Parts: sequence; structure tokens; C-alpha cells
Amino acid sequence: MAQFAAQAALRSRWGSLIESTSIDVPGEVTDGVRSVVGWLKQASLEVRQVGRRAVNQLAGRGMGDEVIIIHFNDVYNIEPTTTTEPVGGALRFSTAVKALQHLNPLVLFSGDVFSPSMLSTFTKGEQMVPVLNEIGTQCAVFGNHDFDFGLEVLSGLVAQCKFPWLMSNVIDNETGRPLGDGRITHPYIANGHKIGLIGLVEQEWLETLATINPEEVTFIDFLQAGSKLASQLKQEGCEYVIALTHMRTPNDIKLAEGCPDIDLILGGHDHVYEVLEINNTYIVKSGTDFRQFSKISISFKGEAPKVEITEVPVTSSYPEDEVLKAKVEKYSAMIEGKMDEVLGKFSVPLEGRFSYIRRMECNLGNWVTDVLLAATGADLVVLNSGTFRSDQVHPAGDFTLRDLSTIIPMRDPLVVVEASGDVILQVLENSVSKYPSLEGRFPQVAGVSFAFDPSLPPGRRVAEHVVKVGDEYLQRAQRYRLAVKQYLRAGNDGYTMLPSCKLLVSEDMCPEIGMAIQNHFAAINVRTGKSKPSKHRQSLVTLSRRHSLVKMLDVNELDGPPPLRRASSAAVEPTPHSGHHRLTRRASLDDLEQQSCELAPKIENRIVVLDKPEKLQALLAERARWESDTVIREVEDENSP
Repeated sequence: MAQFAAQAALRSRWGSLIESTSIDVPGEVTDGVRSVVGWLKQASLEVRQVGRRAVNQLAGRGMGDEVIIIHFNDVYNIEPTTTTEPVGGALRFSTAVKALQHLNPLVLFSGDVFSPSMLSTFTKGEQMVPVLNEIGTQCAVFGNHDFDFGLEVLSGLVAQCKFPWLMSNVIDNETGRPLGDGRITHPYIANGHKIGLIGLVEQEWLETLATINPEEVTFIDFLQAGSKLASQLKQEGCEYVIALTHMRTPNDIKLAEGCPDIDLILGGHDHVYEVLEINNTYIVKSGTDFRQFSKISISFKGEAPKVEITEVPVTSSYPEDEVLKAKVEKYSAMIEGKMDEVLGKFSVPLEGRFSYIRRMECNLGNWVTDVLLAATGADLVVLNSGTFRSDQVHPAGDFTLRDLSTIIPMRDPLVVVEASGDVILQVLENSVSKYPSLEGRFPQVAGVSFAFDPSLPPGRRVAEHVVKVGDEYLQRAQRYRLAVKQYLRAGNDGYTMLPSCKLLVSEDMCPEIGMAIQNHFAAINVRTGKSKPSKHRQSLVTLSRRHSLVKMLDVNELDGPPPLRRASSAAVEPTPHSGHHRLTRRASLDDLEQQSCELAPKIENRIVVLDKPEKLQALLAERARWESDTVIREVEDENSP
């Protein structure tokens, strides 16, 4: 029925075009018009081609033999980031693209532009809108980093773009529309040829977005969506279908293998220049950061379109585009004005002095690592204290962007790795191995607590039996999700045990530290009613604290099975108080979120210096009580009906 309605609408549009056109045409064109009507009735591919030629002639458009496409992806910095050729840079890139304007190219982009960069920390990506517009971008697909500052910011940026964005296989459950206010498809007439455009993404990065609630989106498999939409576009008269994608190459290959109606795949996400041919379908990745782009020629002379792909390096031989330069200069000047923008208000001072933060647990370190734990969904976070650069106490009260950039002045990408309990112990041992020197490797942590004896030799200082991850004591063989900076994962600061750990979430798919903190403040504003309500925001409560809440409610003599087990078991009959459990759990979660909104971080004994014997004795006694309570709970579970 939907296809019939679409065809009827198409028939109406084409009929109106023909009836409203008064022009003397040769007989063969009139025959062509008759063939258009025949196609509308029979959906014949051969007649579709005749009809398109007829309509183009009636409309005064000529049909050329060739369509030129310019493709680029994953661009972050306006200024060049290297002195090695091709140096790139948005201003030279614009000049290079404009040099091909006489070819009337279709300029397409495959995502990741608004973040991350140092400038976007202050502008939230706004500086890239005039770049995309001036280059002449005609259609784009969203990338994962385009969601870094949340949907409200993204919607504002999209509204300023002079071209449509695509999101063909992810629906926002809150609005019932494509996520990010994208379009599902976009037909485009290029040199007289009707080109169908779709935008596809992969689930892998969708699930890592800190600003998007995964329970409030519907992901449609890209193979299913690609097949259906490409077929639909061809039924609607598109003679060539292009998929703009933001996926890793293996998924692009699956798309090429599984969707024969897709003629060309223009991808992003991988920061490489790459051209593959799979089942007569080209997959093109066009580099990164304005250093190159692809010039793609599609010839329609023969029975089947012929594709030629050329890499165009953006070298220093291209002059800077002065028109674009004038448009983006204001954003550099904007930085100083943004520096005093208030992000939030702390109830307590934040301790950031090197003499403290590089020797002991500090409330500044606790707050930042808690934010990162919630943003990454990891089990634990370990940050080297060298991350914190302010070397001062930040007073209670207004916390500005200047404060944030003073504390964390550099772009600090994160990763999540899989680490055994044994590796976690090695990480903690290294972190305190230079104590009491003011070394940057000393940790600030979340999701983990431990104690160490500085009188023991390095490598034997951490008291293994009192290390906790979340609510559980560490097990050497157990696997944990550990969030660290890429700097540490590379083995720096003595963390040589981390490079061999399995990478679970790459830096491309993790928020940077500064961005995660800004999103935390944005989530507080949503929670407190200062910003537009939305279910899509960064979590204010870490997974470990949510789990602790569940366990606490279980212990507090609530009837019935534990809430998590009850939620996952369809066989369990509701208890008389089940509604009360849900309300209690929700109220308690709200309490935790409210605590986060109060911005009053404190010392929580996450790092204990064993400078007195009684400290270790107290921690061991705490473990003994925990083990005793665990045995009692297990016995009660066994005896319960």
C-alpha cells in the first residue's frame, strides 16, 4: 500500500510537470512522454530511462553522460594539524574543491565534523557549519562524534546547514523520527541523472554515545535498511543509488555483499584513504582532516555505469580560501568570550594542587573520574594525576569554561580496555610505585578502591586482599572493563601492562575528558529543568552505583526476588509490593542523580595510605564482615521457596 501511494504521488508530480509545460518538441520526445506514462503503469526499467530523458527535455534540462562526485569524511580541525604533505586544512580544502566547480560536482560527506577539536570545546562545533556550507556540501550522513554535544546542540547545527543530513536506520523513539532530525533518503538530480542517497550507520558506535539513551532509539540493521531503501529508490526512478555510511570497513564490505541495489558506498569512520571493489561495488574512504578528498566520475555512456576514482591530495600548493577565512576567523576570537561561561556551581572547593593530587585521593579527582565512569560505562576508571594541570584550589561557586581548560587544557582521548584482575593489580602497583614523589602516574580513580603501604618496595605495595571493584573484591582471573587515557594505554608513565590489553572501545568512540565534563553539566541542566527535557543525555549515575542501589534494596528486606532478576524473568509472578519496589528503586535513583547535581564531591577512601597498622586491620575486618554477609545471603537464597 505504501509503495502504491508513493507511485501515485510520483505519477501526480510527473503529470503536473508535463501538463504545465508548453514547448514544441520533436515526435520522439512525445513518444518518450508516452513511455513515461507506460512506466508509471508497468514499472519497467527500460521505459523509466526513456521517461527521465523526456521529462528532462521538457523541463529544459540536458542529460550529460557523466556525474562528478566529491567525497570527504572525518574532518575535525580548520587549521592544518601537520607540516607533512598533504598538509590539508579547511581553507586549502575549500580552494581545491572550488577548483572543480566547473564540473558541477555532487559534494557528499560521510560524518564526523562537529567534534572533537580544541576549538569545538568552546564552540560546540558551530565553527564547522560555514566550512561545510562554503565547500558546497549537498548531503551528509551523521557520524558518532556529531552527537558529542547532545541532540539539542546537534539540531541547532543541522538547522544552520544548507543541505540535508541522513540517518536512514536509526529512529529516535522519543520523536518517532530519524535520530538527529535526519532524513531517511534524499533523491538528487545530478547532471540530469536521478541519484538516490541513503545514510547508514553501525550499531557498534551507536551503543557508545554518552549523550544518547540506547533504550530510546531503534536501530535497524544496515543490511535490512540498505536493501529496502535502495530497492525503493530504484522503483521511484533513481538510476543510481549511493550509500553514505559511517561504519568500519568490515561492515561496509557486508553492505556491498548483501545489497546489490546499492551501486556505490562512500564511507567514513576509518581515518584512511581506501578504495575497495566488492561484487562490482566500490567502497571509498577519503582520508581525514581535510588532507585529501575523492573525485569520483560516474559515466552513464554504456549499458552499465562506469566508475573512476581519483584521490586529490590537499597540499600547500593550494592557496587559502579568503572568503572562508573571513567567515571562520570570528570563532577564534570567540574563544576568549566563551572562557567565562558558567558551566555549573560547586558547593565545595576543588583540590587540584600537585602536592595533594599527586600524593592522595582528592575530591577533584573523584568528581572527574566519576563523570568518566558514567560516560564510558566502564567498571573502573584510572587516571594519572598528571592529567590535572591547574595546581590550585578552585573555590566553591561558579565553575567556568576557563576553570575547566585550566584543569584539563589538552585534548585527552579515552579508551576502554579489557583487563584481568591481575592486570588491574599491576596498574595499581605502578600508580603508587614512585610515591611519595610528585609523579604524574599517581592515580585518581572511580569504581575501584585500594590501599597501599609505602614502606614496602615498589611492586609489592598494594594490599591485594582489600582491593574492590564496585561492590566486589577483586578476583585475579576476572575480566573488567577499564577506562584509561589513550596516553596510558600506549604504555606511558610506566603503564607497560596496558598495551597488551584487548581494546573494547577505541578513542574514536569514547568521549574526550573535557567533552564528557561539559556533557555532565548539560545533563545536570536537563535534570534540574534549566534546559529542554530529553531522555537523551549523559548519565549522572555510574553503573556501579546503580548496581549498589539494587543490592542495597535487596538487603533492605524487600519482598520477592532481587529487582534485576525479577526484571529478567518472565516466569516470576508479581508480588503484592512489586509496584512499591519499583517506586522505591526509582526514588533512590533520583536521590543519586540529585546528589550528582549538587556538585559537592568528597573524599571516599578510594585510596588509603597504610601508614598505620590499624588501617589495614580495619580494611581486613571489613572484608571479613562482607564475606560473612555473603555466606548468609547465599544460605537464605538456597532456603527461599
